[in-house]
Amino acid sequence: MKNTSVWLICSVALLFSFGLLMVFNTTSAEILERTIDGSTHAPLLRQFLYGAVGIGAGFLVYFLGYESLLKYSPILFGTAVCLLIMLYIPGMGQTINGSRRWLGIAGFSFQPSECVKILIPLVYIRWFLSKQEIHFKDFFQILSFLMIPILLILLQPDHGTTAILLSLLVVLFFLTKIRLIYWAIPLMVIMGVGVWGAFRIPYVQSRIQVYLHPELDLRGKGHQPHQAKIAAGSGKLWGRGLGESLQKLNYLPEARSDYIAAIFAEEMGFIGILGLISVYLSLTFSGVVIAMRAKDQAGYLIASILTFLISIQA
Repeated sequence: MKNTSVWLICSVALLFSFGLLMVFNTTSAEILERTIDGSTHAPLLRQFLYGAVGIGAGFLVYFLGYESLLKYSPILFGTAVCLLIMLYIPGMGQTINGSRRWLGIAGFSFQPSECVKILIPLVYIRWFLSKQEIHFKDFFQILSFLMIPILLILLQPDHGTTAILLSLLVVLFFLTKIRLIYWAIPLMVIMGVGVWGAFRIPYVQSRIQVYLHPELDLRGKGHQPHQAKIAAGSGKLWGRGLGESLQKLNYLPEARSDYIAAIFAEEMGFIGILGLISVYLSLTFSGVVIAMRAKDQAGYLIASILTFLISIQA
């Protein structure tokens, strides 16, 4: 167990180091090209701060124990729902690229939905462990309760996070052996209606078309994915070399965030991307082993679903 934990920590440390390196790499280029304003070191320091907060939160959970996290999860869940509601208050939420997902506080912005990704599983696990036997009425009540933040996120709109949250619930239903008739049939109906409705929404239709054929809209939404393909392809096997990306020089918008992997592929090549994926696989494997060796069902469920959360997004 100890060796697995060390392996997990090393994987996270490597990923964080890669992230710091690439954030500095891309943002400094954008600042030097005068695409964005500010100091070349400001984004790097901000990432260090986020990392410090994450490490502090990790140590706090470690010393308190995940039992305490489960105990207070309803309160934290309620706080997260309030933050999601605050997004819709004029002057509170920030609208970026047509979506109202960010709260700005003291110069920093964050997405409340990121907290919900952790809190929905915790609330569900706490509820499940408190039940001797689960009837449909009980299941419907907890599901209705958990759908509140999911609907608020869907309205932002943030379809990606909504899909991730629904997939988390499905995995939890499997892990906790909820009867298929309670959720599988309703889920298939909802998915069918959702897909049918999505294809009738112009926003979704355009996203799908751009994903499949970015070259059809090179002056619009297809510009970024097309430039990302150029970046990844030009990296070839070994890459151009660290810091040698051309696409980050004002060719690929959002290179420091949504498309940072494309810059990594350009500089480090196919071998570099394989290495990055290997580190993620190492993290996933470590999480699965830790889950299987957990001392109780609560630890097993928490470790399993958090490992799935990180892995499915990666």
